[in-house]
Amino acid sequence: MNRTLQGYACLAAAMALVGSTVVASKVIAAGLPPFTATALRFALALPCFALLWRLTGTRLPELQWRDWLLLTAQAIAGSVGYTTLLIAGLQRTSAVDAGVILGTLPLVSAGVAIVALGERPGRATLLAIGAAAAGVWLMTRSGAVDGAGSVAGNALVLGAVLCEGLFILLHKRLRTPVPPLALSAIMCAIGLLVCVPASLAEMPWSLDVSTDALLAVAYYALVPTVGGFLLWYAGAARVAGSDAALFTAVAPVSAVLLAAALLGERLSAGQLWGMACVLGAVFILGWARKPAADMP
Repeated sequence: MNRTLQGYACLAAAMALVGSTVVASKVIAAGLPPFTATALRFALALPCFALLWRLTGTRLPELQWRDWLLLTAQAIAGSVGYTTLLIAGLQRTSAVDAGVILGTLPLVSAGVAIVALGERPGRATLLAIGAAAAGVWLMTRSGAVDGAGSVAGNALVLGAVLCEGLFILLHKRLRTPVPPLALSAIMCAIGLLVCVPASLAEMPWSLDVSTDALLAVAYYALVPTVGGFLLWYAGAARVAGSDAALFTAVAPVSAVLLAAALLGERLSAGQLWGMACVLGAVFILGWARKPAADMP
């Protein structure tokens, strides 16, 4: 297998693991409150990232107070906000619906950049955003008819995706680039500091916590979070950035297929059409950016 194919395999595996977090979050949602589960996730992942940081000799550049504020905002939005809203949403909606909504991340990120940074969208971007919106509408409408999901649950999952879009936007505002490994460790540390006090309000000691939920948290922390990080950056180092971006389409497919296979959730025609629209939107956006991204 040549270097490029190795990269493609790593990226596909990484995004498949990202999709599996939807199924893991569905299991977690049935047995743990959001902030407690998120705190446990960070508590398990942080030592792994800290060890990798030490073993690789990654150096943290000197950061100004503005960058530390941005990193804190990133952790609150992308680490805490994403995970807690996803778990809260999956207490109310299906994993299939959440998986389709997860696929809108590249489009949501583009929308955040348009609103927050005043970027002027091209025709392809507008077409992609419209296709993704149509996909979410089809899926939500189908869920409302079939009883598979709820508007409130889908809105919470969309809020989680919006938080991840804000994470990407805030990362672009950093004046001093932070190495990915150091960034992941910092996100976990700040996220843990935020979640521990919040989890006390959920009184986890008074709950009858299921073993399945704890195993799902451990899986989320060690496999998609740490393992997915290693696979993504191993793949990204072997292929063009524009090619890597297209692999984000694997995540919703993985989430939907795993939800059907492992959780026994039924796929309606509306959900399938919705997923097709979202995937089409991702490819429209990816190919529209490809020529510019590949220029020297």
